[in-house]
Amino acid sequence: MLWGVVLFAVFAGSVAVRAQQTPPNPQPPAAPAGMPGQVVLNPAGQCVQPPPMVQLQDYVGPLHKVIGTFTRKLDRQSVRVPHYRPGFVLCSLEIKDKFFFFLRDSVDPATFLSAGFNAGISQADNDDAQFGQGGAGYAKRMGANFTDEAQFRFFKEFAYPTIFSEDPRYYRIGQGPVGRRFLHALTHSVVAYNDHSRPMFNFSEWLGEISGISLSNLYHPGDQRGFAPAAHGIAYDVAMDIGFDELREFWPEVARKLRLPFRDQNQPTQEAIPAGR
Repeated sequence: MLWGVVLFAVFAGSVAVRAQQTPPNPQPPAAPAGMPGQVVLNPAGQCVQPPPMVQLQDYVGPLHKVIGTFTRKLDRQSVRVPHYRPGFVLCSLEIKDKFFFFLRDSVDPATFLSAGFNAGISQADNDDAQFGQGGAGYAKRMGANFTDEAQFRFFKEFAYPTIFSEDPRYYRIGQGPVGRRFLHALTHSVVAYNDHSRPMFNFSEWLGEISGISLSNLYHPGDQRGFAPAAHGIAYDVAMDIGFDELREFWPEVARKLRLPFRDQNQPTQEAIPAGR
């Protein structure tokens, strides 16, 4: 309870400071021809917003709506730094943008699918035995697992990114040696980017895991308490996040292989990127 009060006070203070420092947005200038995304003007100067999200109607072929529904999440959670245009940075997310980012992730079909799958595994292993078996037991486990999904995202995509001015998105390299890109995705669990696209420690990943696991003990009656079980849970979740970061990094190649559209498909080729950028 004390931890929750402290977190709320810090979060409220952070929101108040950010609100006082944010001037009104000026009229955006026209985007230069041939540049992916939209160029806008913010207090730090010109910045680039990612191209629009891929829509369901952009997917064609067998099961196109199903594929489109469950792959938009990868598209939404990753962005690419506009290093192909000197002097431009990626537009930062405002507090309301981070909130809607968390909200869209929480109600994404993939979130419900994950919660349902985890509930099935939990029922098969008879985790949280107090929930019982049968339909009622599965419904309770489904509710608990969906709450896990939502509250972990709240801490990692909204609360702590707002407190620490951290961008909750994954910064994709998208080109270059495979080993370099693999290492970049691997280190995202430690190195994130702030709202000005500068590297920083990934507070949201680790504090979000600690907060989420601590809170989940309140509604998972079968969870083991103590440092060792918590450390095991944190290590497992971080490993899962690293796996998803690897998928986000190499998603353009996967999308091309499956002949699926993706948001960065209009990014310039390697030859269009100035040397040393």
